[in-house]
Amino acid sequence: MKKTLCILLLLVSSILYAAQSSIDFDRDINNNTKIEELQNKLKSNILIKRYKSYLTYREIERTLEKYKIEYNKYSKKKSDKYKELSYNLNNKIRIKENELELISEYKDSPIGKLITPHEISQFETLTNPFGIINALSYIKKLENHEKQFKNINTKVSELLTSLESQIDLHLKIYDNAPNSEIKNVIVKLDKRKNDFVNVLDIVSTTNEVYSRKIEEVIIETKAQISSQIEETMTILIVIAILFVVSFLLRLALKKYFSQNENYYMANKVINFILVFLVVLIIMFSYIENVSYLVTILGFASAGIAIALKDWFMSIFGWMVIVTSGSIHVGDRIKVQRDGIEAVGDVLDISLFKITIREDVTYTSYVTNRRTGRIFFIPNNYIFSEMIANYTHAGLKTVWDGIDITITFDSNYKKAQHISKEILKHYSKGYTDITRKQLNKMRSKYSLRSTSVEPRVFTFVEPYGIVISSWYLTNSYAALVLRSTISPEILDAFMKEDDITIAFPTQTINMGTQMKRPDNLPNEENIKAPIDI
Repeated sequence: MKKTLCILLLLVSSILYAAQSSIDFDRDINNNTKIEELQNKLKSNILIKRYKSYLTYREIERTLEKYKIEYNKYSKKKSDKYKELSYNLNNKIRIKENELELISEYKDSPIGKLITPHEISQFETLTNPFGIINALSYIKKLENHEKQFKNINTKVSELLTSLESQIDLHLKIYDNAPNSEIKNVIVKLDKRKNDFVNVLDIVSTTNEVYSRKIEEVIIETKAQISSQIEETMTILIVIAILFVVSFLLRLALKKYFSQNENYYMANKVINFILVFLVVLIIMFSYIENVSYLVTILGFASAGIAIALKDWFMSIFGWMVIVTSGSIHVGDRIKVQRDGIEAVGDVLDISLFKITIREDVTYTSYVTNRRTGRIFFIPNNYIFSEMIANYTHAGLKTVWDGIDITITFDSNYKKAQHISKEILKHYSKGYTDITRKQLNKMRSKYSLRSTSVEPRVFTFVEPYGIVISSWYLTNSYAALVLRSTISPEILDAFMKEDDITIAFPTQTINMGTQMKRPDNLPNEENIKAPIDI
């Protein structure tokens, strides 16, 4: 009897265990499905994408620190071997520093500059009724900035909710089937969650202070608008009273003056006094802006407009530059005029000119052979000359190319492969950054070709086969990477027995006889002179 009972208990336990296992299995499948849905939802989340850039910054920062430690270690040694190592490490350090510069906004924030609200610029005191329109636009802009920053706060909160859900689902799976892979995922998600908890604390506190400050500025601006409206209404009432008084005076004078000429003269005097008083009231009411009258008179004068044509064109050019955003202070631009080329960084954009400072670039190396000069570019050049912007719309990288000629009997396919591998190694950081920047530009421009991978082209030239290698580099330090990659490619080519660097050559046939002209006397055939 006892034996039968034991068997029954074992059977029941097995059935219960199998049922529980089936339930756990179904639960794990359900949890995995939910995790996959959350991951797909977060793929397009801008905060997650920015967080990946933040992690990239940290990774580059660690690599840079490692290179610096190795450089300090080898730079103190004097042997040729360590000098070469120090030189290579120094180049790598420069490249990593340039990469960090391109994503510097993620230095202290997992979401970059989104953690900082728009700056609240101080609105100038209203001094005339025309400024009311600007004041209303200013208030609208502040309200939009406040709304945008509150939206960031909401997005961070929603993201934290999704991360917590992911962690809970992974913990349930881990409880059913513990393994190191799920544990690592949980640790990674928990780290991400903690980072965004800190972000939420900062954003929430900043949002509270920022909203209060915007509210104060809006109240102050609205008070100025009300004051300006009251002042304008007072002036309009005074002017209206003057018009009524002048009208009554005309009626009264019409009864007392019998001759039309006397009435006409009196009417002219009244009109003159009326206009004079109105102008006087307006000028004294807005005495700080009397210069506006001078500006209007200047534009109204055709003679001045013709004489100052270039000035006015520069002012219009400044308006185009400011409103279109084609050039900003800090951008690197190239200007061509009458065969002169200048590449430099924009120091200032004033009403009449753009001030740029030349830098050491490929243009200064090939064309100018000097650099460091300050150029003043009139704003009207924007309408007539070629101005190239190397850093427009946040795009801080450009394509650069290196051409190396090899002989016709060289293994050009191997040369192509070697060049491409070297380019991939040195320009990988710029390639990834450019891909992200181009994706951002899609909302503004129609980009057809967005390939960012290094390219190697092969051309047949008179003296050999040209291997043309093109890669992305920092707009502000293109020569640094060029001077790093060029010797690397040369060294790699020279190590190969079936690749030979070419140079201009000429074949001379020795002993070739010249044909004697028919009009010369009979002489012995002479040999052609040899050019040496």
